[in-house]
Amino acid sequence: STARPYTEILFLPAHNPSQEKWTGPKLGPENPDAPNITGFERVELLDKLRDELVRLLPQPRATVYGDLPSFDKASASAEPLNWLRRANAFPTSVSFQDVKPLLASLRTFKDSGEIERIRKATDASIAAHIAALHAVKAGITEREISALMQYEWGKRGCERPAYAPIVGASFNSTVLHYSNDSGTLNAGDVLVIDAAGEYSMYASDITRTLPATGKFSARQREIYDVVLGAQRAAIAGFQPGKSTLKRDDPNSLYKVAYEYINSHGKDLHGDALGKYFFHGLSHYVGLNVHDEGDYNLPVGPGMVFTIEPGIYIPEEKLGVRIEDIFYVDKDGKLINLTAVLPHTAEEVERAMTGK
Repeated sequence: STARPYTEILFLPAHNPSQEKWTGPKLGPENPDAPNITGFERVELLDKLRDELVRLLPQPRATVYGDLPSFDKASASAEPLNWLRRANAFPTSVSFQDVKPLLASLRTFKDSGEIERIRKATDASIAAHIAALHAVKAGITEREISALMQYEWGKRGCERPAYAPIVGASFNSTVLHYSNDSGTLNAGDVLVIDAAGEYSMYASDITRTLPATGKFSARQREIYDVVLGAQRAAIAGFQPGKSTLKRDDPNSLYKVAYEYINSHGKDLHGDALGKYFFHGLSHYVGLNVHDEGDYNLPVGPGMVFTIEPGIYIPEEKLGVRIEDIFYVDKDGKLINLTAVLPHTAEEVERAMTGK
């Protein structure tokens, strides 16, 4: 490419007319709009891949970056590289390097276009949460709320959920990644809704905790306010270029939230609540809802991440999580993309009951 210091080529398989009778027509390189549709400068048939490798790879040795399985997990996207090896597609002696660390460093920081896509996913997801606020009542099922939210963000342009929606009432509210959606809300329950859509491949991530009747009990309100206080403490403690998302770092926002939870409120046995906050406070958001990124870096401009404290007390069938999504602007200011969504207990109750 004359405009870029690299060449990018997408290789697509040849058409399979028999298969396309079942699955529909597929994009091929013969389509003159293929580069615009895919975003790749060149689109070629997969059959041409080996010839391109011969042309591009230096002799006698070349370095190829690919998605290599790491020691802790195998990557599904490593299969194309394995296919190339089996097909003897590399014409020279090749050294393979894992591309994931490089991509993780790139994905740590979002540009303005990426942030705009995350904002659109978030705005659609906020509308879905507001619809849920108005729909939740005793007798409704978790599955109904999940379906309603997917409809609401879908009609606003989201292609799919950013992750499997978590809609858990009563004891299910204490299960972090509950996904059965088989429960029914009863009066006196709380409902944790952790659900968001994906827009143009970019995710959002939002959680709210709602009372089934539109009014928190005194105990539910107590725990809710501790979680809210922990989130506010982390937000207030944010220092651009110093705060980190790493759990065990002395400048971690997690430490601020944990210390708040552990020093406010007790369980039924008089013990501190810190042991009921057993997940991280933050993760990056982007092409994945738990996006790749370098957690050793201090938080700075272009980073998009969640702040999501929670308390989960199975004995009381009481789980509370509040999750908002933030980015840091060019001036180091923390911007809450979910600021318009009801946040405090009063705001939640007012949105649900109208008073």
